[in-house]
Amino acid sequence: MLWTEKYNPQNFEEVLGNKKGKEEIIEWIEEWLTGNSPKPLLLVGPAGTGKTTLAHLAAGEFADFIELNASDKRSYDIILRTVGEASASRSLFNQGLKLIILDEVDGIHGTDDRGGIRAISKIIKEGHHPLIMMANDPYSKRIRSLKTKCNVISIKKVHTNSIIALLKRICIKEGVEFEEHVLRTLAKRSRGDLRSAINDLEIIGRGNKSITSEDLEMISEKDNVNSIFDSVRTVLKSKNPQRIRDAMRLKEDPAFILELITENIPREYEKKDEIVDAYEMVSLADTYLGRAFQTRAYTYWKYSYNFMSIGVALAKDETYRKFARYANSSVYTLLSKSRAKRDLRDRVAGKIAEKTHTSKKVAKEQFPLLEIMFQNDELAWELASYFRLANDEVKLFRSRKIKEPKKSGKKKTDEKKEVVKSSTAKAETKKTNSKPKSRKVSKEKGKGKENKENKKESKKEKKATGKEQKTTNSGLNKSNSEDSDNTPKGGSKERQASLFNFK
Repeated sequence: MLWTEKYNPQNFEEVLGNKKGKEEIIEWIEEWLTGNSPKPLLLVGPAGTGKTTLAHLAAGEFADFIELNASDKRSYDIILRTVGEASASRSLFNQGLKLIILDEVDGIHGTDDRGGIRAISKIIKEGHHPLIMMANDPYSKRIRSLKTKCNVISIKKVHTNSIIALLKRICIKEGVEFEEHVLRTLAKRSRGDLRSAINDLEIIGRGNKSITSEDLEMISEKDNVNSIFDSVRTVLKSKNPQRIRDAMRLKEDPAFILELITENIPREYEKKDEIVDAYEMVSLADTYLGRAFQTRAYTYWKYSYNFMSIGVALAKDETYRKFARYANSSVYTLLSKSRAKRDLRDRVAGKIAEKTHTSKKVAKEQFPLLEIMFQNDELAWELASYFRLANDEVKLFRSRKIKEPKKSGKKKTDEKKEVVKSSTAKAETKKTNSKPKSRKVSKEKGKGKENKENKKESKKEKKATGKEQKTTNSGLNKSNSEDSDNTPKGGSKERQASLFNFK
């Protein structure tokens, strides 16, 4: 059996440190056992400080417990299928309460754990059983939504003296002789991680009758990663460059570290000269940080880290022996609040840039001029229609809505009147023109009747003449037929010609 399991605390009294946290957990258990339903617990603290141990000790007070570790897949379906079903059923013993333990909820991410936080929120809302969750990083974005639904208990690192006392008891029970400075070195290297200190002692002490300083060479110093707020506190409280460099060993984004230091300088420093010098170092750190991002030459980061840490720390004359409540950066909260406005500006700039054939940057430079131009209602109407701006987009330049200009309405009515006048004028001209035409038509009708009568008479005359011609022609034909045999061929042609001329 490993020494960490062998010497695991059996009750809350054996747990080292965190006296206030233990009292809050005991009160929470009593509320559940008395019939109340308090909020779930969220234990937050570094690794190796006893969060899982406290959860297991709390589980002994209930009928049963179910645990999901960080090594398990914790997707939406898996959590609801395992923990969700357990939270909906009751046990037959000890009031039927089952403790649900979710370890390292701040590590829920990726495709395997997709929807895990959403499933936990649903269990918190609909479940009827006690729930304890653990997280290592109190500032993780993944647990931000869970903090408001839980009672957050901070589990701090174990003090070095408490770790040394426990290591001595373990050595005595295992029959291992020790040198006190060796145990002290192990405790300091653990940096408050009790589990790490016990593991290191087991490596050099198991199977040996004694441990000496030579055995420490078997164990390398722990590569510890600090909490960001602990690092900021070290920068603002200390003037030791080596200690500050060790504190700046962080996994966080350097821009975020710089924002936190910038936010908390006035909370710690009191003299104006110190604040001015500190912000001068911050500006230099920001300059080198910008160069690193622009040129992709990340060697500039070391200069940025030195200015934001050692430079800010040495800006103060003396360290302050006071308690200062540090806060998170207000820049990100302001950016989140102004995000909708920034999106609106980008959208309007895109429409203006498309119409004016410029870039969005140039379009944004014209916003002050457009604010002046939009004060005129008629001009604002024309600009909004030209750029195709919606009502919410127009509010970027003026507070009140744009009404349709009155002049345009008058113009339309005038145009209508002119159309009506022109139509009436045309109608009158048609009437005037139609009267003389009617008289002419009547005259023409009279003439037409006379022409028809004349035509009838001429037709009658033609018929009469036609009859006469027929009789004469018939007589001629007879005479021609009689004379045709006696006359020569030429005579017939002359007769034909004479007949043609007659016709």
